[in-house]
Amino acid sequence: MVAIYTQAQVEEHNTKGNLWMVIHNKVYDVSTFAEDHPGGEEAIYDEAGKDATESFEDIGHSDEARELLEQFYIGDLDGVSAAKATPVPVTQLPVEKPKGSILRVLIPAVAVAGILLYKFVIAPQQKN
Repeated sequence: MVAIYTQAQVEEHNTKGNLWMVIHNKVYDVSTFAEDHPGGEEAIYDEAGKDATESFEDIGHSDEARELLEQFYIGDLDGVSAAKATPVPVTQLPVEKPKGSILRVLIPAVAVAGILLYKFVIAPQQKN
């Protein structure tokens, strides 16, 4: 059975060695991870005892970071506290839009045609 915590309970865990945070309505105990955090301890301390969803998503954490986070999961935020939280959409990898400008093909093609024209037509005529 999953443990359920209130936001007030999470807020009590906001000191070095006792760090909890909420990300997407899940509660994580990141006390042991703060020193190992690639962004530095301060990034964790700044969000201790809070809903860190927005900060977590703004950074654009990798899939590996999201998987690593799961080992610190201790329970869910209760429904009342979760309803008060502002939903933050999970970031997605940007979809690369096709850049189909005809000029990206046309300009190099004209340049190559000009070089070939000079080398095989104009230059041989100048030697004669």
